[in-house]
Amino acid sequence: MVRDTAALAVKYPAVEPRKDEPTGVKIYFGFTVAGDRSAVTVARKIVNILVEMRHEVLTRHLVEDNAWDADRRITPQEVYLRDMKWLEQCDLFMAEVSGSSFGLGFETGYLLGATTKKTVLFYRKDVESKISLLITGISHPNCRLVPYSSVDEVEMWIRKSLSQSGCAQ
Repeated sequence: MVRDTAALAVKYPAVEPRKDEPTGVKIYFGFTVAGDRSAVTVARKIVNILVEMRHEVLTRHLVEDNAWDADRRITPQEVYLRDMKWLEQCDLFMAEVSGSSFGLGFETGYLLGATTKKTVLFYRKDVESKISLLITGISHPNCRLVPYSSVDEVEMWIRKSLSQSGCAQ
């Protein structure tokens, strides 16, 4: 029996993804909540690009102005369990680490040590000397460091290196 998929799509609109639904990969985007948030503009741009490319950003709330307050509405244990679940669910970990924090280091170390997931870490070249050498010195094959001088460089890297399939080159 041959099915008319166009007719199915009309009768059952859920057969085809809506234009605003994610069709790419699940991305955990890391950004400091309690540390130096001076790179928040770049972090927001990264999240917006990923969403525009139709990837699902599990942690897009981290780039909101109220991220610190929002995380304090639940217990530290609930934050830990929630974030560990998202790390388990994600296909790719990306983070802006210019204002790196213990949390970002923990997440990166966990993924590189306990999983085979790919990680991409962006940081501003002008603050490299202030970032932990454990971050800037990473040579793990599943981690890509992306130092940048401008938000345009970040956007070009993402659009060139990250396809909807989620392959970070």
